[in-house]
Amino acid sequence: MLVKTNKSTNGTSFHYSTITATVNELISIIGEPVYDGNTGEDKVNIEWELEDENGNVVTIYDWKEYRMIGYDEKIEWHIGGKSKEITDNAKGEIEYMLKFPSSN
Repeated sequence: MLVKTNKSTNGTSFHYSTITATVNELISIIGEPVYDGNTGEDKVNIEWELEDENGNVVTIYDWKEYRMIGYDEKIEWHIGGKSKEITDNAKGEIEYMLKFPSSN
């Protein structure tokens, strides 16, 4: 289960793990984002900082949309972590939670 974290996200990076979802879908399964500057002026508009059951930190964020994102618009989200294994595991967990939201 992914939960919000207070741990540092330093050292996390993108390992080509992505998911497609809306902001509202992600909010419904993982809560409010830690950063929501949805102006389109920066490389990242919205970001979550989470950790898995093993204490691995992951980030979920849009990348270079350069526009405001509609909260019901499906977009591709990047998953950052310290390894591809960590980000792939987080991807699988998020996809499961999106498919079976009542089990969260």
